[in-house]
Amino acid sequence: MTKTLVEKEKHEIPSHIRVSIGTAMVIGLLEGKLDVAPTTAYLMTYKEGKCTANCGFCPQARTSQCKTELLSRVTWPTFSSRSVVLCVTSAFHSSKIRRVCIQALNYPTVFSDLCRIVKALKQQIEVPVSVSCQPSKRADLQCLYEAGVNRIGIPLDVATEKLFDLIKGAKAGGPYRWENQFRQLKDAVEFFGKGNVSTHLIVGLGETEKEAVALIQRCTDLGVTLALFAFTPVRGTILSSKPQPSIETYRRIQLARYLIVNCMTRFEDMHFDKKEKITAFGVPKEKLLPIIESGEPFLTSGCPDCNRPFYNEKPSGPIYNYPRRVTTKEAFLISKQLTLK
Repeated sequence: MTKTLVEKEKHEIPSHIRVSIGTAMVIGLLEGKLDVAPTTAYLMTYKEGKCTANCGFCPQARTSQCKTELLSRVTWPTFSSRSVVLCVTSAFHSSKIRRVCIQALNYPTVFSDLCRIVKALKQQIEVPVSVSCQPSKRADLQCLYEAGVNRIGIPLDVATEKLFDLIKGAKAGGPYRWENQFRQLKDAVEFFGKGNVSTHLIVGLGETEKEAVALIQRCTDLGVTLALFAFTPVRGTILSSKPQPSIETYRRIQLARYLIVNCMTRFEDMHFDKKEKITAFGVPKEKLLPIIESGEPFLTSGCPDCNRPFYNEKPSGPIYNYPRRVTTKEAFLISKQLTLK
C-alpha cells in the first residue's frame, strides 16, 4: 500500500456505526414514537462479531449468545457513519440532542476508529462528545484528547476487586484488571481534568450497599464522576439468570451517591447494619427530606444532558433511573422505597 493510501485510510471515517434505537428516532434515521426522547445521541463503534472482552452482564461479550445489535436491553441498529454524522449535525443544530456519547467495543483498531469518528463530528459541529472505552495505554488517552473528546468514561462496573475478577477480569476470561482500571482513571484525570472523567457502577452484581458506597467515595476523591446503573439480566449473557437489584437498595445507593458527590456527606460518616445496608446517611433527616422530594438523586446520573431513557427498565417500571423530572406522586413513592427511620 502506498504512503498516500495509508494516510487516507488513517483519516477515513469507519464505514458503519451502531446507533441506539431511541437516538435513531430522534435524529431522523428511523420513525417511531418515544415515551421519553434521549437528550444525548448514543452511538457505538461497529465491528463484525462481538467484543474481545467477556463481561458477564454484557450482550456484546465474546461468549454471549445474544444478538450483536444489543447492549443492555437496548437495540442498536447499524447505519452508514456518514449518514449518522449528517443526522447528528442536523439534530444538534435543531436542539434535539445536546451531547454525543460513543460506546466502544474492544478490538484492535477501536481507538483509531473512535478518533476518526470524533474528528468527523467535530468538523461539522462543536458538540460535546463523551467516549466510554477501555484504554490500555496513555497513547489511547492522548489520541482521544487530541481528537476533541470532552469527557471520557472508563467503566469499572463492579464494586469490589473480587467481584470484578469474577465478572470482568481473569476468572471471566476478560482482559481487565482491577488496579489497572484505577491507573487508567488516574491517567485520564491528568489528561481531561477532574470532573471530566467518569466510570460506571452496576448495582446488583453481588456487592453490598456498603461496598457500593465505598467505591462511590473512592472515585469521587479521585475526581471521577460515578454513574449508577441497575443490573439488567439479558437472555444469552452469562449472568442472564441473575435478578435485578431491589428498588429499595438502589434508592439508598442513589441517595448516598448524590450526597457524596455534592459534598454533603462522606462514606465514613454513614452507618450500616450487619448486612451492610445503609441505616444512616450522615445527614440530618430534616435536611434529607427536601432533597428526596426534589427527585434529583434519582435522575439518570452521568455526563451532563445524559438521560438514557429506559436503559435499565421498561417504561411500565419499576424505574431505576428517571430520564425526566420526578413527579410529586413518584417522589412520594421513592420516599417509601427508601424506608428511612
